[in-house]
Amino acid sequence: MSTPEPLQHTVTIPASIPMVALLGPADEFLRLIESSFDADVHVRGNQVSIRATAAESALVERLLEELVTMIRTGQGLTTETVERSIAILRTETEERPADVLSLNILSNRGRTIRPKTLNQKRYVDAIDKHTIVFGIGPAGTGKTYLAMAKAVQALQSKDVTRIILTRPAVEAGENLGFLPGTLSEKIDPYLRPLYDALHDMLDPETIPKLLAAGTIEVAPLAYMRGRTLNDAFIILDEAQNTSPEQMKMFLTRLGFGSKMVVTGDITQIDLPGGTRSGLRVVREILDGVRDITFPTLTSADVVRHKLVGRIVAAYDEYEDEGHERRRTR
Repeated sequence: MSTPEPLQHTVTIPASIPMVALLGPADEFLRLIESSFDADVHVRGNQVSIRATAAESALVERLLEELVTMIRTGQGLTTETVERSIAILRTETEERPADVLSLNILSNRGRTIRPKTLNQKRYVDAIDKHTIVFGIGPAGTGKTYLAMAKAVQALQSKDVTRIILTRPAVEAGENLGFLPGTLSEKIDPYLRPLYDALHDMLDPETIPKLLAAGTIEVAPLAYMRGRTLNDAFIILDEAQNTSPEQMKMFLTRLGFGSKMVVTGDITQIDLPGGTRSGLRVVREILDGVRDITFPTLTSADVVRHKLVGRIVAAYDEYEDEGHERRRTR
């Protein structure tokens, strides 16, 4: 089969778009585009010449259109934005990178929280559309962080009157009585990641007032028993460390006007041997139930240091190979 001949195509960038904003400092974004596509890209003035196969040329042109759209909406481009735009285009989805990467959930102290991958955008959309959402995926994919941003957004827009954040304290075997210190001192280490995220989303001086008023509650999962939670945005974090009984208990706390988001990583279960994860079981039970959905994130959605994504992918590959070896013995 013969290789398609490269074709020459020229794209004209609108005069209102500063070329340095599109190409990056010292043409950093231009070099990234060239290295990401099998294409020769040259710029003269506001004319971008692309020499590539028809398919690659079309992708580069679409990328340029998306980047121009983002610049027009006031979103400054970064290397990460360009990389993520390319990744979205490579998935051949109908969703546009500009729509995915420009969705502002929350802004605080000059910082904007928004999805950074296609699956994160779908996860956020699922939270908008469903009453109960199970966000499942590895560490670093923004499951809890985005859920908390949506919770704060719902509180600020008065869609709910309070936020409830909870986690199982299974890392300590839930034997908190054996740990030194007051009850608060025993519990705080397991809830600290939730407090840390809150500090990114709200002015630090308002958080103690909201906690004292009960507008925001951060508590271990055991504290949910026997309650009905109305008009609340409720997040259960680290749900892979719940038992099936705890998961049922939590889900049946749902009251009128409330929304629940359950997050977890089924590859990082810390339960004692023989105990089934409530997060694994619940999908078998509730999959297909109306107004409940199970969006999944993967190592491709890790938004921490790039190396974290590679580590997660390497572990997934190792575990898949181990499963295959055991199956073929």
